[in-house]
Amino acid sequence: AGRATDWVLSCDALLENVHFLAPVHPPDAVGYRALARATSDLAAMGAAPRYFLMGLALPSDRTHEWLDNFLGGMASAARRFGIVLAGGDTAQNATIAIYLTVLGQIAPNCAVTRAGARPGDRIYVSGRLGGAQLGLELILRGLYRERRWKPLLSPHFYPRPQLALGRRLAEQHIASAMIDTSDGLSTDLAHICRASGVGARVWASQIPAVRVPPALCEHALDSLELALHGGEDYQLLFTVSPRQQPQVPKTFRGIPITAIGEIVRGRSIVLVGRDTKETQLEPRGWDHFRATP
Repeated sequence: AGRATDWVLSCDALLENVHFLAPVHPPDAVGYRALARATSDLAAMGAAPRYFLMGLALPSDRTHEWLDNFLGGMASAARRFGIVLAGGDTAQNATIAIYLTVLGQIAPNCAVTRAGARPGDRIYVSGRLGGAQLGLELILRGLYRERRWKPLLSPHFYPRPQLALGRRLAEQHIASAMIDTSDGLSTDLAHICRASGVGARVWASQIPAVRVPPALCEHALDSLELALHGGEDYQLLFTVSPRQQPQVPKTFRGIPITAIGEIVRGRSIVLVGRDTKETQLEPRGWDHFRATP
């Protein structure tokens, strides 16, 4: 008999004109991003990805070159994440719709949920926040066509879920609660606080925000706003008890890990500004009923 294991399942949808624009987003990026989004949910629980199922609906004029490139991008993501397509279904539809169910494995009693944060825990985030939203803003403003901004599109097109870090934090029982930054820091932290029945204080000066090139300043793109409310970075936002904080690495495989706040009693989530002024941190990240691609 093999070692005992728990299975973790998650599902995710990627819809044309809601999550991506077919004339703008390269088909290989759509395939890559679809699997990255879904697999990041496994990272947030500390699971190792194993299999996925795909439901795919698309118009007949997307069944040849577009489909080949889409599947190429998805295959590239599958190799990177170590996950295997186990089956699915296809259908014809007026627009493209991708539905993924992912399955992952984790040792018993190691899965991390959103509900374990306690007052006194420190709040950490991996990587740098706001890069995916910056890429999306360039698309929405029509700036993506300019060659000089092409490198800034990569975090939006090809996000990298933090699978190895998630497993480390779960298997060593470092994280008390964890979520991926799919909806944006302000919204995802609210998810943890709601599930755990706690509040939080976040230090604006400590948030690792994307750098906005000076040439883009005229477009009203603020690095802190992007980091607070921009979604789809697929980094890990997690809490750690005082006893476990010495176990948190400063970097993991080249990805910085930053302490950005603390869990407190009550239910309010407060942003402590660089001027030490405190304001309520409203969840202004991704809203599925107020969405743009």
